[in-house]
Amino acid sequence: MFSLLLLLTFTAVSLPAQQKPSVAGDYTGMLGPLHLKLHLKVDATGTITGTLDSTDQGALGIRCADFHLDTQAFSFSVPDVHGTWKGTVTAVGLEGAWDQGVPQPLSFLRDTFVPAEKPSRVDGIWLGTLQGGGLNLRVQIHVKSGSNGQEFCTFDSLDQGAMGLQCSKVLFSAPDFSFEVPIVQGSWAGKLSADGTSLSGIWSQGPRPLNFIRQSAELSPAPVPAATYVPAMAPVLATDLQAVMDRDLAEALKSGQLAPSTGAGISIAVVEHGVRRVFSYGAAKPDSIFEIGSITKTFTGLILSQLVEQGKVKLDEPVRELLPPGTVSKPAEDEITLLDLATQHSGLPPMPDNFKPVDMSNPYADYTTTNLYAFLAKQTVAKPAKTGFVYSNLGFGLLGQALANRSGLTYPDLLKEEVTGPLGLRDTTVSLSAEQQARFLTGHDSEHHPAHAWDLDALAGAGAIRSTAGDILTYLEANLQPDELKMAGQSGATLAAALKQQHELRADVSPGMRIALAWLFETESGNYWHNGATGGYSAYAFFNPKGDYAAVVLLNTAIGNNGSFADRVGQHISQRLAGKAAISLAN
Repeated sequence: MFSLLLLLTFTAVSLPAQQKPSVAGDYTGMLGPLHLKLHLKVDATGTITGTLDSTDQGALGIRCADFHLDTQAFSFSVPDVHGTWKGTVTAVGLEGAWDQGVPQPLSFLRDTFVPAEKPSRVDGIWLGTLQGGGLNLRVQIHVKSGSNGQEFCTFDSLDQGAMGLQCSKVLFSAPDFSFEVPIVQGSWAGKLSADGTSLSGIWSQGPRPLNFIRQSAELSPAPVPAATYVPAMAPVLATDLQAVMDRDLAEALKSGQLAPSTGAGISIAVVEHGVRRVFSYGAAKPDSIFEIGSITKTFTGLILSQLVEQGKVKLDEPVRELLPPGTVSKPAEDEITLLDLATQHSGLPPMPDNFKPVDMSNPYADYTTTNLYAFLAKQTVAKPAKTGFVYSNLGFGLLGQALANRSGLTYPDLLKEEVTGPLGLRDTTVSLSAEQQARFLTGHDSEHHPAHAWDLDALAGAGAIRSTAGDILTYLEANLQPDELKMAGQSGATLAAALKQQHELRADVSPGMRIALAWLFETESGNYWHNGATGGYSAYAFFNPKGDYAAVVLLNTAIGNNGSFADRVGQHISQRLAGKAAISLAN
């Protein structure tokens, strides 16, 4: 549930006009409380590779691509968040602009470090393996001494693609050595061997033994392969999609993302011209329940549209007016409205700076309305003069809570009253019954280890819903054909109009992409779409009014180093239904 749009400015110092700049190194930047790190490497052939970290959000090792360096002009893309950076290399870093639909200034300062004249005995590159509890992860640390007498280190989890995590409290008093890694809430303590070739100690999470051997060169994570495509075929009918997917997923089922050893299960549902099909692979059954992550946001957007149709709120109403009296002061300038939140144009950051989970396996569970309102009191609800698209879980969590406040209901009860009740979505819920719990498929992290389910409190409107492929398909059918809905009751009576209102395109996201109320819209394909991910699940849903088809993919595995497999399957299905060349699902 992550997207990047950050702002940092500084006074640049120009390089001499014809000097060939070196971009290799680490760079830092900040937007308010959010810390941003850029890691660039240049190999012997001059090839540039790099990753980007938003450490406060736990978004680490985001792959950068498409590097171009021409004298001082420099640019790259960040495919996973549909953004690009373009600018110049300066004496102190990189000055330029980030473009994710709306260009914003974004510059990086080179992370300067003055080494000690004489390295300490613990300085160097160290490699170890963290084992136990189903884990078998390679860990690499880089230790160096500064001229100020302090030790510094960075921590790489190579198999998870989490690179350059900053250590703190790095202490060496021979032979004792210790450090903390705040972003993962872990620490290590142990001893340097007498010959200086090994470190033996304990990693705090578990706790588990973690021993290191000195290395002469660092290791890098495996490069992410470029996407490949399989040839187009005639547009596939819903009745034929399962047979097509049996073939297209064959390799993944045998030895890839859906292999028996992974514990993975995937449910797929499709409708085309009114013909429905629901099928599954691996550990899943057609009625298995999954977390749908940020697809929840589209339900929150529909709740908003419902309440507008019922005259209970207005799209241009300030969110402040839906919060408890005294929560936040009225700003002198423009303030954030419900529409701003629903279109990701509020100017709010992706996450609040007081989001500090006690349990990283269930990170949202202890973030309450008390935390949310405390953040808003400090942040204010003033709307910046220029707001571009910023994907904000905070914003949609706030929207869900504000709508619940206005209705006098909890978010789960409001969801049932306005959407799932009228549509008959009995398995689409926040809290599961005992019978539903038995069908709730165990989630897995990106390394296929069992993962804890996520429970959301104050930010429920951003990602709390669990559902089945069949239920989500019914929801998508309503989006495809709102005029065919005939429902009784106040909520049912306004649902058709609310759906049509939700589909109205309101703002730009990036070239070729716009946004309605939560739903993203691809201008080329004509798809309304949204994806989702939690610590153990990923999902992708879309509907195409012009083609009169829709589909959903639910997977009990989190996003991995190569991106979201659920997204790939969803995009593949969309391309098959449209008769286009389809992204390959092979390993």
